Amino acid sequence: MDYILKDLSPSLVFKYFEEISRIPRCSGKEKNISDYLVNFAKEHNLEVIQDEALNVIIKKGATKGYENAPTVILQGHMDMVCEKNKDVEHDFEKDPIKLRVEGDFIKASGTTLGADNGIAIAYCLAILASDDIEHPPIEVLITTEEETGMAGASAVKAENLSGKILINIDSEEEGELLTSCAGGVRNTVRLTVELEEKRQGFIPYKIIIKGLKGGHSGMDIDKGRGNSNKLMGRVLNSINSQMELYISDINGGAKMNAIPREAEAIIFIREGNESILNNIVKRMHNIFKDELRASDPGIIVEVEEVEKKPYRVFSKALTDKIISLLMLIPQGVQTMSMDIKGLVQSSTNLGVVATTEDEVTFESAIRSSVKSLKESIIAEIETLCNLVGAAMTLESDYPAWEYKENSYIREVFKKVYRDMYGKEPKITAIHAGLECGLLKDILGDIDMISFGPTMLDVHTPEERLSISSTKRTYEYLLQVLKAIKS
Repeated sequence: MDYILKDLSPSLVFKYFEEISRIPRCSGKEKNISDYLVNFAKEHNLEVIQDEALNVIIKKGATKGYENAPTVILQGHMDMVCEKNKDVEHDFEKDPIKLRVEGDFIKASGTTLGADNGIAIAYCLAILASDDIEHPPIEVLITTEEETGMAGASAVKAENLSGKILINIDSEEEGELLTSCAGGVRNTVRLTVELEEKRQGFIPYKIIIKGLKGGHSGMDIDKGRGNSNKLMGRVLNSINSQMELYISDINGGAKMNAIPREAEAIIFIREGNESILNNIVKRMHNIFKDELRASDPGIIVEVEEVEKKPYRVFSKALTDKIISLLMLIPQGVQTMSMDIKGLVQSSTNLGVVATTEDEVTFESAIRSSVKSLKESIIAEIETLCNLVGAAMTLESDYPAWEYKENSYIREVFKKVYRDMYGKEPKITAIHAGLECGLLKDILGDIDMISFGPTMLDVHTPEERLSISSTKRTYEYLLQVLKAIKS
């Protein structure tokens, strides 16, 4: 087996990262990667637990001199966000991620890389496989379905873990130590499909929005990037205000927790209005190019003819409801923290709009570090649903991870960082959701911290992992483990 990353250091970390990159592991489809972890543990004669949710716990005893040190849980998740560029042929259920090295970065070829959170697995396996690393007793916890609502973390059983210190390896900026995070919930709005007979003299067109940068709906929500679903709402609203319009199909975005990069809608307009339609689309393209010139300079809004086949056509009432929802459903940063400068306090992301046989759905990821503000966003969407006659459901509600005033592990991380780099690390919070809040609820009074190497544009096909940062951060982790003695 030829390894593309074989010349990179630390060799074991990149060896395991490449191995897991060959195993499809989209959220909800983690059986193969979970079994791989179990087999790894058995091959190395380590105690292993695989629970009903396919979470895997691997335990390794302390090295000499660390027998009385507190047990440390190293934690990450095995699933990844599976996004690709539209023109890329890739089957996430069977194809390996195609890795490539560009300078200091590892990237994939037109797909997400899976460094979020494959790097946690790689770090943990390298430590478990090594016999020359000093460390306290270790429990490695790798969970499932983190990206779609933290179902794996929700299923963790406290009796399977004894550690009172947890190091989460799911952060994305070297030198930052995370000590709290937002909670969140998945919100889905549903409109029942209502059809009417295709009207004579109406012809179909496809509206396309593409070329947006997208990004992580927590980490990147404050960067002002365009949301293709919300932009589609503005385009359709503009058309609807100038001519009779019927929607036939609308879809945008792929993942609830990724800022959507593309959207398409098939519409019917009266024959003879083609030039007006083209002018509207061109005008909206120019407006968006101007508005998003810094964040999304590659945006394209276009219209194209489609085959005049017998499409079903939504009723005028449903068409207007869809446009109203797209225009009014909240999107982006809602409040900023008054305690931590620059920290988003609450936000919402309309990540997916999808048409099925019976429904049109609008799926949002709502996040907040304040429970009442999360509830306020939910109430705002529910009020909108009542106005347009839509239904709303909530799933995967997870709590925020609150800051711990006195933290032993935080002080260890700070001291080791000072010793290694001669400066202070950045102690901060994150607007993205981590599993720490849920795990604290399950495991009780546990001392937690989150860190990781630098990776950029996660949840997008531009995702990339810094090679040098991966090396430094791994060496940092090893020194932290070495420092935990009592």
